[in-house]
Amino acid sequence: MRWALVKVCLAVTTMVVVAFAVPLGLVVKEMARDRAFSHAEREAAAVAPALSITTDRDKLERVVASAGADSGMAVHLPAADGRAALDLGRQRAAHRDIEAVRKLGRASTTSVTGGSTLLQPVALSSGAIAVVEVYVPESEVSNGVGTAWAVLAGVGLALIVGSVAVADRLGVRMVRPAQRLVEGAHELGEGKLGARVPEDGPNELRLAAVAFNSMADQVVQLLANERELAADLSHRLRTPLTVLRLNAASLGGGPAAEQTRTAVAQLEREVDTIIRTAREAKPQTAAAGPGAGCDAAEVVRERMEFWSALAEDEGRKWRVAGVERPVRIPVARADLAAALDALLGNVFRHTAEGTAFAVDVHNGEDAVIVLVSDAGPGIPDPEAAMARGRGSGSAGSTGLGLDIVRRLAEATGGDVRIGSSVLGGTEVRIWFQLDGRGPGGGGRRGAVRRRRPRKLVSTFNRPRSLP
Repeated sequence: MRWALVKVCLAVTTMVVVAFAVPLGLVVKEMARDRAFSHAEREAAAVAPALSITTDRDKLERVVASAGADSGMAVHLPAADGRAALDLGRQRAAHRDIEAVRKLGRASTTSVTGGSTLLQPVALSSGAIAVVEVYVPESEVSNGVGTAWAVLAGVGLALIVGSVAVADRLGVRMVRPAQRLVEGAHELGEGKLGARVPEDGPNELRLAAVAFNSMADQVVQLLANERELAADLSHRLRTPLTVLRLNAASLGGGPAAEQTRTAVAQLEREVDTIIRTAREAKPQTAAAGPGAGCDAAEVVRERMEFWSALAEDEGRKWRVAGVERPVRIPVARADLAAALDALLGNVFRHTAEGTAFAVDVHNGEDAVIVLVSDAGPGIPDPEAAMARGRGSGSAGSTGLGLDIVRRLAEATGGDVRIGSSVLGGTEVRIWFQLDGRGPGGGGRRGAVRRRRPRKLVSTFNRPRSLP
């Protein structure tokens, strides 16, 4: 916008300068020419009185010598009264031009070598017509024209430079607020909720800055309200959790009672984590900085140890693979654990008892894939299952579990896919990107899907036997 304004101003100013300077330069040239020939006419007029009195050669030579400068004047007398034609001074004009002026009795100019001549007719006492020739050199015709043109060019150039400078300052005054508005929008889009824009500049941009700041304040307020609501709703779970913990304490001994108490304690910790996260208002999704994140293999082993007890009670066969070595991913430990619990909870909730399931971790050069598969009936509509709030269609499903997993994967630049597993049921494939693009990568999901590492593709559908 700034350079467009400068270009428009440059073009308009140049057109105006040319429109005025060119005619003015031609006027200056014509004025110099008129000045030179006016001087020549005055010189010719100085000789006319002497010609009207006498035609004596000696007298006329003295008159011509006193009136003409640098042999620039000549007098041509016609033959009369038995006297031959007389030419005084240096003749430059052609005879036909001289005779034409004598015949017409009107002054004229003609071009000669090195300049022009003024031919002025003068009536003699005998009634004949003499012609006074005054030479006007080209240097006298163009005297001062070059200087005047140089001054005009300098003034025009100064006007153009000045207008460009003024347009540039005006452009900066208009563009800088717009650039700050764009930068503020980018910062707000990146999650920097403190981004604000100075309310200055032209009236329209100032109003836009006011609207942007008001919108940002409203976004911050809405997020704060959302966090408070999440914390309050989570806090409401404390009362039923307390009752559940007391009931679990009264169950006595035994593996089932111990597992129940462990589950209640884990649930209380998760609720506390949710409340703290909501109160602190710190994003917990993506890791920040080199070395941040968690060991996916360790988290998978830990969560499978928790869910394996329930699997044994329901007679489910299970398998875990790819967790022998550390697998670092740019995801917070609590978030990955929550995502795995959501997927494994779906397996237990939506498949019959005795249904087998498996968790596989595949580590590549630029991505890590976690596969959660089961031998259940599968998901008839994967797109509906991925839609937030729609769930799988089963009773008690909110549709938030898969949405949590999707947002976690997209925060690293990855994605989530639902397909058929080698066990015959559903396979949820979570793709965690390792190239450090961080949050916001979800907008490039199509590009991520096209960059599958060859080392991982070959292992996706490799069947493994369950224990």
